[in-house]
Amino acid sequence: MGASVKSGNKILNTRNPFARLATERLPDCAIDAARLQSLRSKYALADKIEYGQRHINIRREDIPRKPLTSIHSDLFPEDFEVVDISNPPSSSICWKALEIPVPKSPYPKTVDASDLLFGISTTYKRLYDKKISPIKEWAHWLTDGNGKSNGAGLILRLIDASEEQLNTTRQDLADAGIDVKVFNTESSIEMAKRYLSLLPALYYDHQEKSRKWLVMCDDDTFFPSMHRLLDQLSFYNHEADLYIGTLSEDVNNIQRHGSQAFGGAGVFFTAHLAGVVTQNYESCSTPKKIQEANSGWGPQGDILLRKCVYENTEVRLTLLRDLHQLDFTGDASGFYESGIAPLSLHHFKGGIWHEAEPYQGAKINHACGEDCFLQRFLFADEFIVTNGYSVAYYPGGITFDVNQMERTFHALPDDHGWNMDFMLGPGRQSLAETGRKVAWELKESEQQDDGSVRQVYIRHFNDWRWRESPGGKEMFKLDGIVELIWVP
Repeated sequence: MGASVKSGNKILNTRNPFARLATERLPDCAIDAARLQSLRSKYALADKIEYGQRHINIRREDIPRKPLTSIHSDLFPEDFEVVDISNPPSSSICWKALEIPVPKSPYPKTVDASDLLFGISTTYKRLYDKKISPIKEWAHWLTDGNGKSNGAGLILRLIDASEEQLNTTRQDLADAGIDVKVFNTESSIEMAKRYLSLLPALYYDHQEKSRKWLVMCDDDTFFPSMHRLLDQLSFYNHEADLYIGTLSEDVNNIQRHGSQAFGGAGVFFTAHLAGVVTQNYESCSTPKKIQEANSGWGPQGDILLRKCVYENTEVRLTLLRDLHQLDFTGDASGFYESGIAPLSLHHFKGGIWHEAEPYQGAKINHACGEDCFLQRFLFADEFIVTNGYSVAYYPGGITFDVNQMERTFHALPDDHGWNMDFMLGPGRQSLAETGRKVAWELKESEQQDDGSVRQVYIRHFNDWRWRESPGGKEMFKLDGIVELIWVP
């Protein structure tokens, strides 16, 4: 850590901690005891933790977004404090705020997304599930962040919903600022056909506001940056017949289901092509066509949609690689920490897939601009901050290629080691259980009254990844919390 050395599970500092200029202006480093106690309960932390806090002044400049930005200062010039959450001190060790240059990218509140109309099908149960409800995530990319629509529209179909459930949903989404129309659909309709029928629904609705792009996606699809998404779409002719999406990262899934847009990443149609699909909907969704869309895993909506386009037009998929289906399981940190600027994210709600908090992470966009989410910063003391995902420390130094993705995740059901090389590039080996890396991962963030964003990153001492060797000694003896406060 710069002038520090790591000993056992401690990060020791060789500097004089009092050798600071008396004229330095320090930020408010107060510790909120109630917040720490809430975090302890929510994330099963022990009473004693290692705690660090750092204020970062955001310096917006006319610079490009780099895969990795070097900062010639330490992130933590001294050791972490040991804090008793039951009786914490009133303030933490305080250092002068860091000055971090970031691109002068647009804020979510300035986007006009009226060219976009989205279609999603889900259930009332999923919509209101406390763990996986997508309402706040939808509000991120369908509103200005202040409770008003950003112009984008949503056609939402709830499967087997009652009239009361439909009305509740309409009201709650409207209260969140989402421009939505909510309809019922029946589970008795084959899933693949139900999925295909979303596109005609979008087509019939789009004419009301002359939408340019009709988008089909899943309830767990997340679009972090609407400005960047619209910028990418602006390169295409919306008056042409276009079917835009991305392949699965896993070549096994491409072999299994076919070369097509995988819907969880988002599938984008120009209005005219959507009209062609609408005209052919009945012939595209016969029992015979539905059976042809069965890849061995049941009839697939993505296959049915692709067949309808390919068999009735000369249009083929336009690949947009910055959309992400994320067909993998396990520890997703290697993907999120790779310096990417994704247009979409998917499969982050757990279950057989990975878990992440992109909605919490993307709150940084409101203080810093949309390029800041997942932007990486390398500090002099061997920390890499992936903004909105993790704070990672490399005690032996950065001895690997930071431009290659750490292969921390796995394909399902068969992982040959190379499944994802075509879409993500060959990955470097995982640093889990090597003693060469330890990370605090984002759990929540908050936009504060002064416009700053406070991020909470958490590390559990017994996380299997942060051991000195496979099954060996833990790198730290206490749980840890790192709080970063980004000040515009």
